[in-house]
Amino acid sequence: MFKPTPNPPETDPVSPYASLDSKKLHAAAEKALDHYLKPAIESLRPSQDRAMKMFTVVPDANPEALIIQTYETFSSVSLLLLDLADSLEDKQRHLAMAIYQMSEMGLMLAERSLDIERAVGAT
Repeated sequence: MFKPTPNPPETDPVSPYASLDSKKLHAAAEKALDHYLKPAIESLRPSQDRAMKMFTVVPDANPEALIIQTYETFSSVSLLLLDLADSLEDKQRHLAMAIYQMSEMGLMLAERSLDIERAVGAT
């Protein structure tokens, strides 16, 4: 019986690493696999360290925009606390109202900072 292919098939005697291009390709593939399958040790820090770096403010942020964002945040927190205080009674209500008052102080500080920033920007 005649077979169309030899047994075992003939192989190319050239190594896949014979040319410089294949070595570069292999190195790039290894680097890509290492990146995804072998994370760096510093990325395995405890979650507490990572939580502290979740939000950042860009160094060249517009001061007026920062103050406006702070104002809006305090304003939202104040409204949430008022809604919460309405649904509570006694000690929990007083605690929610105390936090509300602190957020209102933050709101006033942000508003004053915005006034100062706008006065400085106008001159």
